Amino acid sequence: MIIGVIGAGECSADIARIAEEVGAELARRNCTLICGGKGGVMEAACKGAHEAGCLTVGILPGPDRSEANEYVSVPIVTNMGEARNAIVVLSSQGIIAVDGGYGTLSEIALALKRGIPVVGIRTWSLAIDETVEESILRATTAAEAVEMLLSRIVSK
Repeated sequence: MIIGVIGAGECSADIARIAEEVGAELARRNCTLICGGKGGVMEAACKGAHEAGCLTVGILPGPDRSEANEYVSVPIVTNMGEARNAIVVLSSQGIIAVDGGYGTLSEIALALKRGIPVVGIRTWSLAIDETVEESILRATTAAEAVEMLLSRIVSK
């Protein structure tokens, strides 16, 4: 399975630890990790996955493969800026969102619109007219997030 891991390009050490655990857990489940390929959550997730033997794909916003973090196995150069978020999401069978900024929010929205399951750890909540939208599944640990997501994908 190809699983997208999304989150901000800069993050705290605590969030990086969680993202690294997500990457390692995906590797244990023989998944391929796809992300934006740069720093923060993306780099931490790639590190965990790469060190556990997982293939990591980075969909880069700019024109140069050297933008990729050192744990990206396959850098994909797009020169598309933030529009590359659509490639990350649409190439994924499921998404794990760890923390994140507005770019992460756009990826979550696109995934939900396309029916791609999303599990979040310390990430965005959505509400419409004060009614909470519960499409983002919630997890507190990397193992829980991966288990929730994979069981949701298999049951589709």
